[in-house]
Amino acid sequence: MRFFTVLRGLQGRRRFAAAVGLGVLSALALPPLHVLPALLIAFPGLLALLDGVNSRRAFWTGCCFAVGHHVVGLYWITEAILFDAAHFWWLVPFAVPFLSAVLAPFFGLPCALAVRFGGGWPRVLVLSGAWTLFALVQQFTATGFPWNVFGSVWGIPGVVGDVLIQPASLVSVHGLTLATLILACTPTLGRGAMLSAAGVMAAWVGFGVWRLDRPESAPVGLSVVLVQGNVAQGQKADRGFAIDMFSRHLDLTREGLEQAGGKPTLVIWPETASPFLVESDGAARAAIAEAAAGPAMVGSLRIDENRHYRNSLVAVYGPGPAVATYDKWHLVPFGEYIPDWTPVPLKILPGAGLAKGVGPSTIRMPGIPPAGALICYEAIFPGYVINAADRPDWMVNITNDAWFGNSSGPRQHLAAVRMRAVEEGLPVMRAANTGISAAFDANGRELGRLGMGEQGVLVVGLPPPLPPTPFARLGLAIPIVLAGLVTLLGALVGSRSRRAAV
Repeated sequence: MRFFTVLRGLQGRRRFAAAVGLGVLSALALPPLHVLPALLIAFPGLLALLDGVNSRRAFWTGCCFAVGHHVVGLYWITEAILFDAAHFWWLVPFAVPFLSAVLAPFFGLPCALAVRFGGGWPRVLVLSGAWTLFALVQQFTATGFPWNVFGSVWGIPGVVGDVLIQPASLVSVHGLTLATLILACTPTLGRGAMLSAAGVMAAWVGFGVWRLDRPESAPVGLSVVLVQGNVAQGQKADRGFAIDMFSRHLDLTREGLEQAGGKPTLVIWPETASPFLVESDGAARAAIAEAAAGPAMVGSLRIDENRHYRNSLVAVYGPGPAVATYDKWHLVPFGEYIPDWTPVPLKILPGAGLAKGVGPSTIRMPGIPPAGALICYEAIFPGYVINAADRPDWMVNITNDAWFGNSSGPRQHLAAVRMRAVEEGLPVMRAANTGISAAFDANGRELGRLGMGEQGVLVVGLPPPLPPTPFARLGLAIPIVLAGLVTLLGALVGSRSRRAAV
């Protein structure tokens, strides 16, 4: 195509500007848009820009691609800053571009590596494998931020997405990223590669259809009441609004029990839904117990024995002491705590911020199948969402996405939660303050939702778990090995071809 020929001829700033534009285009494939054909232009275009350049220029080309991609994919972060615009207004034009620049090397380094091994298949394999490996590195670097990896593009809402995300049960979203990049680059490799890609997609779809068509186990027999209070972030900070906010959740709880029609129920409130410290506030627990008439899981701050605040899920069953508590362990940097490695004094909470919990754990309460708890941000980390040594039967995700308004952020967050259900083979019940609250079965099929900005309850039957998936058994070792082998194969073939050409 003439378009790619033009890209190959670009030099200097024009090359970098084109890379930014291709990165913007690639972001259109992310949730919630899922414009997948954009990848068939963005990545062949990136490969065209990498033709004939050295590793240093390839690195900066990849970084420019990353900036365009992340500025569009992460624009919604600005919404959180605007809640305290009086103090942080000056961050608005810098926050997302700065974060994009910090993340850029994770795109730039695979590009720098890929150009060292010739063109064609070797370059595609090295680029795709190294890109996936650096996405895995990004999950663990600094505080970790595995948001919007390219494997997430397949999570299209509805039946089509249900089918396409099933291979995540084998290789996780990182493995889907590896396959996505290889497939996106095949237009540069000729007709034979395109036919091979068509065969891969046929097998991909076939596996998804087969997995979804398997007979299901009997339902658990428990109704879950997901409460969505739709409390604006500004109201949550207003202590004068506390009684009204608490009463709203109690009323919605009673409404949910009526909808359940007398069946055994579990009530779930979103992250920090209670303005009172439920663990230590007997009156609050008594009010929740009266409204729920049974077990409830409530998002609440709590104060530990060292007088530190924690972002917690508190399990209540009757007016007595809490049955169990779970403390969020993967806190949001600068929003909930200040990382040790940075002196930048940016945070939303006053004081020293929040203390973190010990890690993924399983909540047990009478009459309720054991649950793996996830609070907000924790749901984006593949392979680190449950305690594998004490495997739960389902996952509960409570969150407050009100910080990000009616943007793509909450929708991208929901897509990540759905992917975790497929990876682990466990249903997920998600209660979100302002939306999107939703329920997924163990195959990631949506059972119901409450949309953005709605106030109400969602009552769904708790589905059964599936046996542990291959990814649940072996974890991130699977995508690490696959990506490493693909990178090594590309490097070996590329090196052999170069030696043969000498």
